[in-house]
Amino acid sequence: MGSADRNKSDVIFILLGFSDYPELQIPLFLVFLVIYMITVVGNLGMIVIIRINPKLHTPMYLFLSHLSLLDFCYSTVITPKLLQILLVENRSISFASCITQYSFAAICVVTEAFLLAAMAYDRFVAICNPSLYVVVMSPKRCALLLIAVYTWGIISSSIFIYSLLILSFSSTNVINNFLCEYSAIFSASISDKHVTEMIFFILANFNTFFTLIIVFTSYLFIFVTVLKMHSTSGRHKAFSTCASHLTGVTIFFGIILFLYCVPSSKSSWLLVRVNTVLYTVVIPMLNSLIYSLRNKDVKETIRKLIELPSRWPSG
Repeated sequence: MGSADRNKSDVIFILLGFSDYPELQIPLFLVFLVIYMITVVGNLGMIVIIRINPKLHTPMYLFLSHLSLLDFCYSTVITPKLLQILLVENRSISFASCITQYSFAAICVVTEAFLLAAMAYDRFVAICNPSLYVVVMSPKRCALLLIAVYTWGIISSSIFIYSLLILSFSSTNVINNFLCEYSAIFSASISDKHVTEMIFFILANFNTFFTLIIVFTSYLFIFVTVLKMHSTSGRHKAFSTCASHLTGVTIFFGIILFLYCVPSSKSSWLLVRVNTVLYTVVIPMLNSLIYSLRNKDVKETIRKLIELPSRWPSG
């Protein structure tokens, strides 16, 4: 055990990133820097807006503020390292740093998946059982739901991390991506991977399909309920309250399921990297834009904040 620990302290990973496209390093750096700035401002701004507007102190916006927090954390775990390896020649990362990056990223992703499922359940109760909404989605229930989501995110990610820590690695390992993600670390191992593979397969599938079942079931009931509505304005209002969340869910799970289906071969490496950019860099930015630009209350709060300086007395 001591030998294995000493060996791991000497293990380094080389993140290739987009080094096979040297002419794109600076343009990509600028694009990702702008995306990261929009992500930080958008998500932290969303949290502030929800906190300062009493009209937004509802379960839906409580969940949305936590989604913004997760997107900010996720982007901050991934993007600064991506920006670094686009600028410098030294693309190495120690085993400890690699596992740390993966740990925080995994917690954010798993927690976000279950949070999106909780948000789908919230929309189901609001549309299918509006008279019971205040009781079912009480502050205490919402707090318990959030505690459960974060707790499972940490437990699930800890199991993933443990399954990687039991593996052995050679001193130098090449990762054909810009971040330390599970499949890349797993592929670099030189030890027997059967147990780790089984743990990942069972847990990853459980997390993905359990959350998808909740989302699909919730929206199936929502769709049936909306179709039964006689009022056109009622239908429009019901669909509009779900539109942002449904868009976010479709993008989030769509990209994850696509990555499930991409074969691990040299010809698909670029495709994997592009899709990894989408779900690690672009989605955290898109979520803040989707939920702000499509939301009347959020847009109204932003407008008031912009107009506020003009109302201050001059001199």
